[in-house]
Amino acid sequence: MSAVTLALVGAGLRGQAYARHSLVNGTGRVVALAEPDRQRRETVAAEFDVPAANVFESWSDLAAVSRLADAAIIATQDRLHTDPAVHLADLGYHILLEKPMATSDADASRIADAADRNKIMLAVCHVLRYTPYTRTVKAMLDAGRIGRLISVQHFEPVGWWHHAHSFVRGHWNRDDTSAPMLLTKSCHDIDWLIHLFGQPPARVSSFGNLTHFRPSERPAEAADRCLDCPLEPSCPYSAKRLYLDCLADPERHTWPLGAVTDGRTEGDVLSALRTGPYGRCVYACDNNVVDNQVVNMEFPDGATCSFTMSAFTPMEHRRTRIQGTHGYLDGDGRTLRVVDFHTGAEEMIDTLTADGPSAGDGHGGGDEALTAAFLAAVASNNPDLLLSDASTSLATHRVVWAAERARTTGTVVRL
Repeated sequence: MSAVTLALVGAGLRGQAYARHSLVNGTGRVVALAEPDRQRRETVAAEFDVPAANVFESWSDLAAVSRLADAAIIATQDRLHTDPAVHLADLGYHILLEKPMATSDADASRIADAADRNKIMLAVCHVLRYTPYTRTVKAMLDAGRIGRLISVQHFEPVGWWHHAHSFVRGHWNRDDTSAPMLLTKSCHDIDWLIHLFGQPPARVSSFGNLTHFRPSERPAEAADRCLDCPLEPSCPYSAKRLYLDCLADPERHTWPLGAVTDGRTEGDVLSALRTGPYGRCVYACDNNVVDNQVVNMEFPDGATCSFTMSAFTPMEHRRTRIQGTHGYLDGDGRTLRVVDFHTGAEEMIDTLTADGPSAGDGHGGGDEALTAAFLAAVASNNPDLLLSDASTSLATHRVVWAAERARTTGTVVRL
């Protein structure tokens, strides 16, 4: 079977990751590229040996020519997903679309309509559905291993430094230039929970705030930048310590360090922190997204679910407690503790998820498995190989938007 040809639209860290996974076992081949940043465009084009005639500055330039590939990976910034997705779908490209699908219901609906209208496969990158851990949990639930599902408690530990990097200093720190935290970070989790229950909830409530990373929490002696701050050595959110420590760890060069500077010397890092956004004091940024949030869901059959996201944790795998009428599951992203109510027996299951939880190592194997499933689906023209389609992703995104309405209005939203 010949390799699936791919057009990469947006060659940032996520786009590059999916493109590299596509090359494994020769199942995919990048033949076209659209990226506005010149240095990144040239570097990525050279890495994937993309013909010069197929290298474009913008997605619209790519869309202006005849279809160049079987499928497109769209990994632009969140608010720039809609137009390339719609136009490339109209050209017949199958699409692997980085999450979130879009930042509004109207835009996500446009994308879903385009996928349906053109009869193309569109997979939003809800990578948590594809991990070995998730497949094990879902199979146990579907087989009735713990009886009827009654309630789930799910916790996402974002990590103190990760939150400061991405959601205080970074690209996803404002809901007006990116989207709310629940969409940019935790649409993964809401989608995953609905995948477990097999249906959307009937009612949603939510609570959450920006509690700590704001000017009112700033110590009196703090400077606007970490390099100038007398408190920096003792501050848990020191940008200087975080990014200089990355230099000694090659696994952290791509992320998070790659977001700060392309250089790999102490001077490169300090120069970027002196002038760039990642050197700012976490109490003197322009961020407005929440740093903690709780979402409560009630399903049509009376089952319930609570989801908690918090910045104030180590960066670890999600943790989940799943309660059924005949048993109980307690999982950490790799290992499951199973309690059988009939016998009282307990079992520990290692799902063999060897990868860690960070954006740099594949979300517990989900990045690799999703990419492989997408390429196989395109190669065989079999959408059943995908665990969600455009309409499914639209439905789970709508739960996120309902939760945000509930949080901001102090109401219970009925779907």
